[in-house]
Amino acid sequence: MTPEIKEALTEAEADKQRWEAETLGKVLEKTPERKQKFEGVSLEPVERLYTEADSEGIDVGFPGEFPYKRGIHPTGYRGKLWTMRQFAGFSSPENTNARFKYLMEHGQTGLSVAYDLPALMGLDADSPLSEGEVGKCGVAVSSLADFEVLFDGIPLDAVTVSQTINAPAPIFLAMYLVVAEKQKADFNKISGTLQNDILKEYIAQKEWIYPIKPAMKLVIDTFEYTTKYVPKYNPISISGYHIREAGATALQELAFTLRDGVEYVQYGVDRGMDVDEFVPRLSFFFNAHNDFFEEIAKYRAARVVWARTMKERFGAKNPRTMQLRFHTQTAGVSLTVQQPLNNIARVAIQALAGVLGGTQSLHTDSYDEALALPTDEAALIALRTQQIIAEETGVANTVDPLGGSWYVESLTEKMIGGCMDYFAKIDGFGGMVEAIEAGFPQREIQESAYQYQKAVERGEQTIVGVNKYVMEEEKTKVDILQIDEAVRDHQLERLAHVKATRDNGAVVNALDKLKLAARANENTMPAIIEAVGAYATVEEICVALRDVYGIYEEPAF
Repeated sequence: MTPEIKEALTEAEADKQRWEAETLGKVLEKTPERKQKFEGVSLEPVERLYTEADSEGIDVGFPGEFPYKRGIHPTGYRGKLWTMRQFAGFSSPENTNARFKYLMEHGQTGLSVAYDLPALMGLDADSPLSEGEVGKCGVAVSSLADFEVLFDGIPLDAVTVSQTINAPAPIFLAMYLVVAEKQKADFNKISGTLQNDILKEYIAQKEWIYPIKPAMKLVIDTFEYTTKYVPKYNPISISGYHIREAGATALQELAFTLRDGVEYVQYGVDRGMDVDEFVPRLSFFFNAHNDFFEEIAKYRAARVVWARTMKERFGAKNPRTMQLRFHTQTAGVSLTVQQPLNNIARVAIQALAGVLGGTQSLHTDSYDEALALPTDEAALIALRTQQIIAEETGVANTVDPLGGSWYVESLTEKMIGGCMDYFAKIDGFGGMVEAIEAGFPQREIQESAYQYQKAVERGEQTIVGVNKYVMEEEKTKVDILQIDEAVRDHQLERLAHVKATRDNGAVVNALDKLKLAARANENTMPAIIEAVGAYATVEEICVALRDVYGIYEEPAF
């Protein structure tokens, strides 16, 4: 830095101090500091004013250039808009198939499947544990027969599909590939995403089946298989979304998500895979919460941390290995039952943060999702919100329009530093698996969630319509989607038909092969695909693996 530049920065800081003292005077003295406190790592309070001095020494860089702070593509959205991928799934496969087609007819450019709780837990619709949950929080799927209906008339080599499924993820990948094969799709063209992020289940969402290390083995099996046979498919979406929904701060979401990603990469390398072959197909999934600038800084920091980590820690040489690609969903936990139409404004602001942060795809929540799964009308408004941002606001006209903002650049750097501090703590445990086994990220999130709730109760954290500007509830009621209880009967009929008409000998043989592959520590994907093709059910396949791996029971931390 030249003496002239250093002198100019010193003068800028002096000007800032004079402005605060002379222009604002005593008014500023009464203005409370906006503090950003994170368990384990503290960021400085938000300043009243930012100047060039706050960005001293920060390299803003260029879009499309390492470390990709300003985006992974030099043209931003001028080259291609983000994918508008609305999360959808409810009731039966027939009803969800109709919702998919409805959204696509109105301009949606990618599909995202929500599965019901039994599917997420590896249970069939006829399990006693599934009663009361079939088709409620997503679409019911118990076998390939359901999957065939779910994607009837939807060409899987022409439409990208994201599947939100984790513990049984290899089974749902297998069903996807079997249906694609029946459609005669070219596996070299198939592009989609499997969430498949088992680490965040142990951290936050709690929908697990097997112990951590066997579950990690299944994840790497999908990496290995897709890299070889389905080269454009993303076998994982490493998810900070659920970590944030559980109560994490923005910094914790950033750090724990990226460190989960590092763990998956390390396990892949330990399997003998080349980082420059499999890491380019790993994707991420972040939350878009209420603090507008903090969220934008989080996304920018994520790209920098990932790029540097892949290069410095793993010796990556392929630029795509270092380019973090991510999907964003607006914050479901921020939606309120009270005055639900206010959620439209929340979602629009959160979505704009995702866009200004450079997301590759986006889901906007529906205003009624604090009450139930979205109605057609609410889902359409959510989609229109994205389209208005894309077509009317001008934010897609230039790349990283907030790049160089003294505030945003300063906040981005603080996010990067805080993230690396968390990395060091987790490395101290021996890695993320060991940190989870010790309960470290779980405790951090629990404390943050507790402190946030106390701030809401004290009125320090405002939620409009909840603890400020409150109205009588009867004035803010909206119609909600009702799931017909007959959906369970419908699913049970199809499942019974499948079991009665399939070749049960072939099912038994396929499940035996799967157990052998699991015991021999072989890649399980070929055996899972064979079992799925024989119409073995989701629960039957999960039980076969459970017989080998056992089940996970969370310890008391």
